[in-house]
Amino acid sequence: MPPPSDIVKVAIEWPGAFPKLMEIDQKKPLSAIIKEVCEGWSLGNHENFALQNADSTNFYITEKNRNDIKNGSILRLTTSPSQMAGQLHERIQSSSMDAKLEALKDLANSSRDVTFAQEFINLDGISLLTQMVESGTERYQKLQKIMKPCFGDLLSFTLTAFVELMDHGIVSWDTFSVAFIKKIAGYVNKSAMDTAVLQRSLAILESMVLNSQDLYQKVAQEITIGQLIPHLQGTDQDIQTYTIAVINALFLKAPEDKRQEMAHILAQKQLRSIILSNVIRSPKPINDEMAHQLYVLQVLTFNLLEDRMMTKMDPQDQAQRDIIFELRRIAFDVECEPNNSGSIEKRKSMYTRDYKKLGFINHVNPAMDFTQIPPGMLALDNMLYFARHHQDAYIRIVLENSSREDKHECPFGRSSIELTKMLCEILKVGELPSENCHDFHPMFFTHDRSFEEFFCICIQLLNKTWKEMRATSEDFNKVMQVVREQIMRALTQKPNSLDQLKSRLQNLSYTEILKIRQSERMNQEDFQSRPILELREKIQPEIMELIKQQRLNRLCDGTCFRKISSRRRQGGCLSLSLTHSLTHSLTHSLTHSLTHSLTHSLTHTHTEKEFGLCTLSEVQELAFSVLYESDEYLNFIAPDKHEYCVWTDGLNALLGKEMTSDFTKSDMDTLLSMEMKLRLLDLENIQIPEAPPPIPKEPSNYDFVYDCN
Repeated sequence: MPPPSDIVKVAIEWPGAFPKLMEIDQKKPLSAIIKEVCEGWSLGNHENFALQNADSTNFYITEKNRNDIKNGSILRLTTSPSQMAGQLHERIQSSSMDAKLEALKDLANSSRDVTFAQEFINLDGISLLTQMVESGTERYQKLQKIMKPCFGDLLSFTLTAFVELMDHGIVSWDTFSVAFIKKIAGYVNKSAMDTAVLQRSLAILESMVLNSQDLYQKVAQEITIGQLIPHLQGTDQDIQTYTIAVINALFLKAPEDKRQEMAHILAQKQLRSIILSNVIRSPKPINDEMAHQLYVLQVLTFNLLEDRMMTKMDPQDQAQRDIIFELRRIAFDVECEPNNSGSIEKRKSMYTRDYKKLGFINHVNPAMDFTQIPPGMLALDNMLYFARHHQDAYIRIVLENSSREDKHECPFGRSSIELTKMLCEILKVGELPSENCHDFHPMFFTHDRSFEEFFCICIQLLNKTWKEMRATSEDFNKVMQVVREQIMRALTQKPNSLDQLKSRLQNLSYTEILKIRQSERMNQEDFQSRPILELREKIQPEIMELIKQQRLNRLCDGTCFRKISSRRRQGGCLSLSLTHSLTHSLTHSLTHSLTHSLTHSLTHTHTEKEFGLCTLSEVQELAFSVLYESDEYLNFIAPDKHEYCVWTDGLNALLGKEMTSDFTKSDMDTLLSMEMKLRLLDLENIQIPEAPPPIPKEPSNYDFVYDCN
């Protein structure tokens, strides 16, 4: 019978003693379990002890997280968190520099655990650390010249412990003094500072800005973009990441009226070009955290467009109307006529004709086209940018479409408005950045007006796709759907520059989109039709036989194993080679119940160790046993999951049983998919019916049969 679900089998360590295997009853109080463990090692004062995970985290086991303990876990008996917090609180105030340094190092490591953090904070530990930063470090600065590495480590571990303690959200960020902020900002502003200290200082500033509007104001007074930029020009990617994180935090928390001003400052300081040359185009690969910070900066930059996107055009505003006049002037090379030139009716008729050629929906008053939000005035801004900075392409599109039949013209005005709206949706303009997204696009860091340039590329793509589709006005929405697909597919390839985007969009013509759609439909739909399913069933036994032969060949080649007996663990090499001379029986694997016959011979070497030192998870996942006498068997631990699957599949194949490993399923899917595609090559572009055609009736005679004799 399986053990009760409330019983967990674990190993518990204690320094200087052999580990103990014991069963923990999750229904019993944790204090009772700790007392039982202490009594096993004759330790008194069990209330001063606690259990920890014996892994890299070293987190304490508490009543809240004890249900996370799994069978086979290794725990450690150690000092209780309250005792540990008290000891470290006293040690970090030592007069000995070496003792203080060692204590701060232990504190930085222990502070990751929320249980310990709570106990240390209860001792007013945060205040102690901030006092050390504000005033205590000045005492050590006198020693900096003669013991600079020690000073850097001392400050680094102090700040690390502070960051770890604050990350638990127990203490409010609003409680810190201006003196502390100035001290941290001072470390960032120094031209030469220990790397670890600089990292922690940048992390603290970011957290201050994000967690307190009041602290944002104070940090913004101490830190300028100009002081942060030198940190981006180095080669340490961690420092660069923290620096961009601080810039993002200042950007995100800036009041609405200050964001455009900050964006202007960023442009003046050429932040974009510095990030492009020193980060994005750096020989070092970009890690996930850096990619996230670049994504956040990209989103915040595009969010500056939200104001224009949500602003309706005022038809009575002459300055806004002059933009439409400018579009007309550039397109048709006309000068603004004076008010007394010609009759009012004649001028209105001329304007209406030109606005129709420009593709506006409202030919009489095109200003009304820009009252829809989104995209509002942002669409008009894009059109004007295109007309001024890509004048030849703008004039060509307008004149080309104005010379077509009405139903075949691609309306530039309407297309620009809908395209701007689409691009805002694709880039999620106005939305806050996601916490786990890393989807930044390098090409948007190659130009100061990247959104407008993106629009200019896409409006030319739209006109090209319109012609390829031979679209009419009724097909407008279909064209927009194809253009969206073209843009999305190009963006997934992450072009490094806007020119590379143009090239990839050029290759994604309407014909190519149709081919891609057809291929995807074949993979998703046609492979589920009845004839295809029947073909799969027919091919599957052939593929399974191929996999079976591969597994048996692997058994013939042999593998080095660790072998386990009921008493001893052997850490040497054990190899198996398949022959056909001996018949034995295979007992149950430690993870699968099996009792069958198999033919094999064994050769092995011996280097003995205790079986009890095996971890339970290792035995469960990688072990199987071979029974060769009624009461004699060999236990094997495969070197990895792949070898385990190969051998259990091979032995099952010898026994005539089904091979059920994940490895076999993966091989089956891969080989079956390849074989299906090869057999269906001749049927490309041929529609496969859902059901086979009906069998015709038998003919009344067979006189049409040719006699070969």
